[in-house]
Amino acid sequence: MVLADARSQCWCRNNRQGAFVHSTLVLGGDLPVHRLGFGAMRMPANDPAAAHALARRAVGLGVTFFDTADSYDLGRNEELLAEALHPYPDDVVIGTKAGQCHPGDEWIPLGRPEYLRQQAELSLRRLRVERIDLFQLHRVDPAVPLADQIGALRQLQDEGKVRHVGLSEVSVDQIAEAQRITPIVSVQNRYNLVDRRWEDVLVHCERSGIAFLPWLPIAPSVRPDSPVAEVARRLGATAAQVALAWLLRRSEVMLPIPGTSSPRHLQENVRAVDVELSEEDFDRLSPSPAPTTTR
Repeated sequence: MVLADARSQCWCRNNRQGAFVHSTLVLGGDLPVHRLGFGAMRMPANDPAAAHALARRAVGLGVTFFDTADSYDLGRNEELLAEALHPYPDDVVIGTKAGQCHPGDEWIPLGRPEYLRQQAELSLRRLRVERIDLFQLHRVDPAVPLADQIGALRQLQDEGKVRHVGLSEVSVDQIAEAQRITPIVSVQNRYNLVDRRWEDVLVHCERSGIAFLPWLPIAPSVRPDSPVAEVARRLGATAAQVALAWLLRRSEVMLPIPGTSSPRHLQENVRAVDVELSEEDFDRLSPSPAPTTTR
């Protein structure tokens, strides 16, 4: 569940009419994290020193949730995080994923139970931990029953190797099926201002107290004449900051994980919590959602 944590409760003004939003949420009821995480996928594997500095800078800016995966640079991404941050600060939470391989240009779902268990063991080794805080099924493999895939993750939990389980790119029905096997504390689906096809999943997460981690939280391109660009100019913010501020305002279960290889962009992203959107700004940036998707 996503719960308010009285000990670390923090509020952030996010519009000019007095509304506030939490800047902290709690994963699984016991892992408080700052609501702007860091997607580590773009850390430069060919420049370890720069990658290490970027991860440490994120911690210095208050980031406490890091998202990675076994398939990012064939596991090297996990190693870079461990090299930079281990021993991890007490408030840092690492989420990783398995269930999708990336042998070249193609991403291939791979959810056989034995493969998921193998990848969990490798992630434990690369991250230098005895238990993974959050282990997400990277993609549902259509060739393997979902119950078998989630069953493998539940077994890892029972063995003490995984603390919490999450899902990625899933429908409401798939979340419900997985929840019959083990509690689901997070869902990581693509979602941003211009891509809201998973709106029904977000609503389900809100009702169920599940953290929603939008990947690609900032649309790749923003036209100069778009509402986002216009609001950004008026507020003296970047378009990326406005997009992130909108996500934070959109839902209290939202945990954006913007990724970057640039220290400057990292700092800009984190400061999105300080961007104040008026009710008019928020409404203008909130187009009608696209038709919901089921599968």
